[in-house]
Amino acid sequence: MLIRLKLALSITLLFGGLPSPVAEAQPAAKVARVGVLALANVPPDQAFFKGLQDLGYVEGRNLVIEYRSAMGKPERLAALATELAMLKVDVILAPSTVAARAAKQATGTLPIVSLTIPVTNGLVTSLARPGGNVTGLAFFSPELVGKCLEQLTQAVPDVGRVAALWQPGGHGAHTERDMLQRVEEAARALGVQLQFVEARSPADIDRAFSEMTRARADALTVLPSNMFHNERGRLVDLAAKNRLPAVYPWREFVDRGGLLSYGPNVPDLFRRAATYVVKILNGAKPADLPIEQPTNFELAVNLRTAKALGRAIPPSVLARAHHVVEK
Repeated sequence: MLIRLKLALSITLLFGGLPSPVAEAQPAAKVARVGVLALANVPPDQAFFKGLQDLGYVEGRNLVIEYRSAMGKPERLAALATELAMLKVDVILAPSTVAARAAKQATGTLPIVSLTIPVTNGLVTSLARPGGNVTGLAFFSPELVGKCLEQLTQAVPDVGRVAALWQPGGHGAHTERDMLQRVEEAARALGVQLQFVEARSPADIDRAFSEMTRARADALTVLPSNMFHNERGRLVDLAAKNRLPAVYPWREFVDRGGLLSYGPNVPDLFRRAATYVVKILNGAKPADLPIEQPTNFELAVNLRTAKALGRAIPPSVLARAHHVVEK
């Protein structure tokens, strides 16, 4: 009996105490595939990748990014969206309205995270319950265009005629009407004359500035548009060339040399977009993820540009600024 017990103990120590080869064989971690459908050849804000990394997804380790750019040509988006759908990526990030539309037309099942204004563009049924395969964040809200104009008139009090640069087709029809109406109402309340100037594509931008000059505009407000965000360097340079004090909807314009901006913090939006992507990768359904409205707004001022324009920004405006470029 003692011999049998010793033999059993020896077998246990020899085999039972070692990890089983079967138990060691764990399934390989699934590599997430995220499609990015961009209108212009501008990668997502680095905050998006940082947000993914903070949540455990690192490109080259457990994440593959399938990046597709239409190179500024909206007509190419449909084919690129179809390509991503055929790759069966886990989720598609569509930063612009036109990209989100193309993605939704290409697939009714693959999840789409959009940085746009989905409700008024017909991409979802409601903010609280999107209802389909699209969710995400609003890139701006139409009422902000009036706030931008107000900031401009406070920073440059002597403006009388303001050009409002906008992109027809950049948003849904309902959003465009709302945006134009709100900036008109703000102009009336502020006592400034408004001149609407259109730019449907980057090819129209030079002509738009020539039109402003002919109409003797003495300031500029740029209405929100993904195309304008992508062309921010060119817009800022043309405003400087034409000596137009200008207000923009995002801080990136001021960092590039624009005078003034008021709007949502774009890196914060892309960080939030990363959380939506990860929720979907972890099993959440877009239909159940409410559309998030911007909550983090900032006023930015470029004093170097103000000096170049011969303008002194009032202390009351500087006191409210979240970000000031001084050199």
